[in-house]
Amino acid sequence: MRILLSNDDGYFAPGLAQLATSLGDLGQITVVAPELNRSGASNSLTLDRPMHLRRAANGYMYVSGTPSDCVHLAVTGVLDHQPDMVVSGINLGANMGDDTIYSGTVAAATEGYLLGVPSIAISLGSFAGKHFDTAGRVARELVQRFCATPFAEPVLLNVNVPDLPYEELRGIQVTRLGRRHKAEPAVKSVSPRGETLYWIGAAGPAADAGEGTDFYAVEHGWVSVTPLQIDLTHAAQMASVRNWLTPDR
Repeated sequence: MRILLSNDDGYFAPGLAQLATSLGDLGQITVVAPELNRSGASNSLTLDRPMHLRRAANGYMYVSGTPSDCVHLAVTGVLDHQPDMVVSGINLGANMGDDTIYSGTVAAATEGYLLGVPSIAISLGSFAGKHFDTAGRVARELVQRFCATPFAEPVLLNVNVPDLPYEELRGIQVTRLGRRHKAEPAVKSVSPRGETLYWIGAAGPAADAGEGTDFYAVEHGWVSVTPLQIDLTHAAQMASVRNWLTPDR
């Protein structure tokens, strides 16, 4: 197995180190991650300037760009081979429901998927960060399962692991994305120079979080595995939009 690792918390993040350790003996591991924390960068690519790629003392490569940049550059310009799998994470904090739209962790995996590589995004379900080892063990099991029984086509899996000791996990559930209420208002403040500053408000609480969702699974001690797709077409609205555009037909 040739496995490409990335993340959005930066090449120095403990979750990335845990992931590299957990998968280290399963194959050839290459790490290409952002130079800085790029949480919330979503699927953005850097098109307005060149980027540098450097190697850290531990052998990881880091890029002055986004998580998507890291995977795109690695697959299309840096590596002399196509990876067998892209694994992104381990993110500090869950990426569930609407979070997946903004998540750089999910974006790195998505970029691999768009380039034809089976990809997994894996996140730890709290910001306490107590049990990265649990998420690392889950990642290892999923990669081993992929080695033994690969999918017939590229797959994009969003995995969220409760921040619990491994022995306390209840198992794995295949879930759908839940939904959040709208975000909290932006937080306004004033700098020492009298300038008005804004922070993006906190994510809204879970709205659609019933049984079968990623929110429900993680809340109840299950590892959540959600297969994602990229087609954003709202098929159910196509007829109504067509009628709206041609009302007299």
